[in-house]
Order: sequence, then C-alpha cells, then structure tokens
Amino acid sequence: MLTLTCPNCGITTEETEFHAGGEAHLKRFGPGSSDTEFEQYLFMRDNPKGVHFERWRHVYGCGKWFHAARDTMTLEV
Repeated sequence: MLTLTCPNCGITTEETEFHAGGEAHLKRFGPGSSDTEFEQYLFMRDNPKGVHFERWRHVYGCGKWFHAARDTMTLEV
C-alpha cells in the first residue's frame, strides 16, 4: 500500500483516500482529434522502470488534484 502526502492540505495517509488519475504530463486529445491521436491517448502508455509521474486526487480530503513522482521498482513516492 502506498502512503501519500497531499501537498495541498498536508495530510499523510494511505492511497485508499486518494484516486489515481493516470500518467501526468500527457497531451489530451478531445473533440476534433483524429482516430489515431485519440487511440494513442487512450491506449498507448509507457511503462518505465524507475520514476513515473502521476496525477492523484485527494478524494476524501480537500478534493484537489496534484502530481506525484513514484518509483515503479520500490513504490516510493
């Protein structure tokens, strides 16, 4: 289980109080994009070893989104 600290409200708690929002820093494609662009956005993700940047939301706290760096080998946040 991951232990995260919300940078907005400062509470440190287990990951069950947060919601993972996926990879950070993705270019998001919306209406008007080609099928290929939208497919790349939905399905093609890197799976790096090491540090991975993610978006998280403090659902049962302040409700705000933030970015976190997580090591995929050690799960250190």
